[in-house]
Amino acid sequence: MDTKTSCEVALTHLKNKQFITAHNLFLNQAESIKKSELLKSALLYMLAGECKTRQGKESHNEIREASELFLKYSNAKNSNNVKGALLCASKCLLSLGEFDKAKNAYQKAKTIIQTSIEITRPIVIIDDSKAIAMKLKNYVEKLGYSEIYIFENGKDGVKGCKKLFSENKEPVVLLDMGLPDLEGDVVATKLLQDKIDLQIVVITADEKTTSRVNNTISTGVSAFIQKPFTLDELKKAIAVAESEYSLLQ
Repeated sequence: MDTKTSCEVALTHLKNKQFITAHNLFLNQAESIKKSELLKSALLYMLAGECKTRQGKESHNEIREASELFLKYSNAKNSNNVKGALLCASKCLLSLGEFDKAKNAYQKAKTIIQTSIEITRPIVIIDDSKAIAMKLKNYVEKLGYSEIYIFENGKDGVKGCKKLFSENKEPVVLLDMGLPDLEGDVVATKLLQDKIDLQIVVITADEKTTSRVNNTISTGVSAFIQKPFTLDELKKAIAVAESEYSLLQ
């Protein structure tokens, strides 16, 4: 069975909540190509870790393997998307609680100038404040996005995103953490359970050091911005999400 077919089989097991079988398939694939295809192996380790997480088990070993491979890829000659690899490494290290290493990888990624990405993806705004939602809509329109969806609460946001997923669309989600019905980490977790490679930008008035923010970031979101925010801050956060997306394609 080739890698693509094996991965599709593993994803089917994951979707059917057959987590142990899916984990073993992802892990075997990751280890078989670890020396030859760093990036693909790292992503497979992340999927294996997700299987463990959904079983309620620790996935530190798999996530650590992934972070090391992302860093190795970012240091290799002729790597196509060093910025994306560093951002994924930072994400892995953050989930492991290695905040200094995560910060170093993230800061290094920020220094890399990324070539422009063609804008074709929808933007989903989940925010109960009409004023903030309109501000976000105006900003993303200035950045060149035209397909924009706005939801005023977490449940509608999750439902709307799932509809886009069913249409094979790849949105960037701008998620307010203080929603009236669901906390941001709950919304992020629900969305990432349906689409593990989804890019989410968290928007909050909280300080980044608060436990609520840390809980949300640890679910696997791509970026974080604090209110009140500027167009430039939103632009940088979406650039992080787009860079991560381009790496995963």
